[in-house]
Amino acid sequence: MEEPIILWSPIRSVLYESFSFGTIKAIIGLAGIDMTRLAHLEQRTSGGSSKSELLSGVDSQIAKMDKSTLERFIRITTEEILRRKPDLESSFREYLNRLGWSIYEGNLVKLDILDITELIELPSEARPDLIKAASRLRDGDLSGALSSACAAVDSVTTRIYYDKRDLGDPGQASFQEKVAKCIRTAGVIPKLEAELMELGWIEGEIKILSENLLGSLNQAAYVMPTVSSLFCKFPSGLYSQRFS
Repeated sequence: MEEPIILWSPIRSVLYESFSFGTIKAIIGLAGIDMTRLAHLEQRTSGGSSKSELLSGVDSQIAKMDKSTLERFIRITTEEILRRKPDLESSFREYLNRLGWSIYEGNLVKLDILDITELIELPSEARPDLIKAASRLRDGDLSGALSSACAAVDSVTTRIYYDKRDLGDPGQASFQEKVAKCIRTAGVIPKLEAELMELGWIEGEIKILSENLLGSLNQAAYVMPTVSSLFCKFPSGLYSQRFS
């Protein structure tokens, strides 16, 4: 997560506006705040602490967190907020959008990693794994991100295999083979060529483009699972030493 501290401000506002003193304490406690340092802050009918004082105490602890601890705190706090009040997701998303982030099914997603508005255009089978891939990439888990991206593609190609029934057994085909067959079955390249022809492209240029595009897709379908398996085989440090 890049600069996770910027997300605390809208999260802090949501906590202040939408939750009681006691619930805020419960949420931040679950998210990893040292509650012993806030033990003196209690809400009473007269002369007690305010929500502002409580959140200021959280501010002071957040300022001393390292990046990974802060990322975990932000993620858990968001999850707990939406678990308790899922109706807040729409307004919460609007606040985060201004900072380049969004929420999809309770997950924080950076908009330059995945535009969630495009998810509705994608097959439902792929959405959970794409969200998982974006979340893992956000957290610096490149191996997990690539594995989840492969799983998203694989779930869609498997569905196409079962829908068409004449493509064979998806369990017996490689990732690359399934992608290639599904591209041919969907007629993606001929559709693209027809659209380019309507735009006035020269036939020779269309052929060169379509051949290169098909080749790139085929190569990507080979590279994705291959690199993913290498990441799984070698720990990150060993991997970088071996292949850098």
